[in-house]
Amino acid sequence: MKAPLDGIRVLELGSLIAGPFCAKTLGDFGAEVIKIEPPGEGDGLRKWRRMRNGTSLWWQVQSRNKKSVTCDLRRPEGQEIVRRLARRAHLVIENFRPGALEKWNLGWDALSRENPKVILVRISGYGQSGPYRERPGFAPIAEALGGMRYITGFPDRPPVRPNLSLGDTIAALHGVIGALLALHHIKNGGAGQIIDVALYESVFNCMESLLPEFDADGTVRERSGSALPGIAPSNLYPCRDGSYVLIAGNADSLYRRLMSAIGRDDLRDDPALARNDGRAAQMQRIDDAISHWTTSKTQQEVLAAMEAAEVPAGRIYSAADIAADPHYAARGMLQKIIAGDGEPLTVPGVVPVLTGTPGTIRSRAPTLGEHTDEVLGEIGYSGAEITNLRKQAIV
Repeated sequence: MKAPLDGIRVLELGSLIAGPFCAKTLGDFGAEVIKIEPPGEGDGLRKWRRMRNGTSLWWQVQSRNKKSVTCDLRRPEGQEIVRRLARRAHLVIENFRPGALEKWNLGWDALSRENPKVILVRISGYGQSGPYRERPGFAPIAEALGGMRYITGFPDRPPVRPNLSLGDTIAALHGVIGALLALHHIKNGGAGQIIDVALYESVFNCMESLLPEFDADGTVRERSGSALPGIAPSNLYPCRDGSYVLIAGNADSLYRRLMSAIGRDDLRDDPALARNDGRAAQMQRIDDAISHWTTSKTQQEVLAAMEAAEVPAGRIYSAADIAADPHYAARGMLQKIIAGDGEPLTVPGVVPVLTGTPGTIRSRAPTLGEHTDEVLGEIGYSGAEITNLRKQAIV
């Protein structure tokens, strides 16, 4: 069975998170991904966060289904390698600061001359145009500029960040969307084009009604802790055993079932609370009633009651909870692989789940330059030429 992107060739020029995550997602669904890394040091992600046998465990996820080719983009011989690879690529993905590719003679004009149908996915902090285009931009800055950081946390404390680089991942997924749209355009007879993804705009695209609320009446959405103002009830509630449960009973029918489950028929039948706008005006009253009930129950008792009432509820999972969860396992989200160091490792499965043409982990994350000779040979370099390039530290 062919994968959805079987036959699509991707040239990845980026590093760290946004560009490589975009390419990883395409690779999971069958695209051939050739990752260009600096000779000697490789992608910085190889040394990020927790290490095992000298290599980041994150690397084993981010770089699966890729081939590693070392190439110095700063030197003309390395730039020629990239141009040759671009001739046969459907997609080129990069996440350097705007202008870097042009400095290396690898910008849109150069690549499109080599291949008029090439699609160039450019992921940067602020986009390829505008007054901020040349500023360096990482995920935390994009999350702040895009509006996410301001509303994250508790109202009496400074804004906080999740222990993740969400801005990078959100931008990467927007890059995937753009790449697939552009591939469809090519299929319909169109030409290649640039996909201009800004980290801050990708975050901003997820900010729901934040801007129109301000424009309509000057409302600035503020930090609200675990509650969701304007949508009720949806919050984190304490249990008798010191744990917490998330309950989301914010649809009208869910609210009625929730109130029945906690024995508050008075709140269930109150006409003023029948619709969300009425409940939003009395959020504290409803949350107090739910908390009064949950604090008399253990976490398991609360979850069992919510399941019986068909009200969405759950506990907050740690990594240990995820690894032990039977639903994760049944859905193929806990994949066992042999990593590049020869050791077994559990990694996340492929998302989204396609029933007819599912994504797969076809190959482990590569060692640095593992596929250099193979790939250069495919684009016409002789063994002697590759040896000479290696002597000059170009590959």
